[in-house]
Amino acid sequence: MATIAIEDIIEAIRTDRVRITDHAYEEAQADNLSFDEIFFSVLQGEVIEEYPKDKPYPSCLIYGDNFKGEPVHSVWAYNKETQWAVLITVYRPDPNRWIAWRKRRPRNGDL
Repeated sequence: MATIAIEDIIEAIRTDRVRITDHAYEEAQADNLSFDEIFFSVLQGEVIEEYPKDKPYPSCLIYGDNFKGEPVHSVWAYNKETQWAVLITVYRPDPNRWIAWRKRRPRNGDL
């Protein structure tokens, strides 16, 4: 299984090799997040979940803080061949659904 190194995504951001999906644009606008603060959250962020079977490229969920220290979650795919990163979605995590912004809280019926 392929894993994504956050360093690869950071390098793609720093070298302007980022594609932003329409969905990510819509979600960023809905949560009042700028792309500068989303990128900033990745630069000092951490991968908290990996989705190695995603197609067409493996993806991961990154947690980081924005300029104001507020939590941001963003889902990124990475194409190792072209070294481009794709921002799939982004959101402000719900504190009722996350433990320390890094671990999902169990839902009713989950063990």
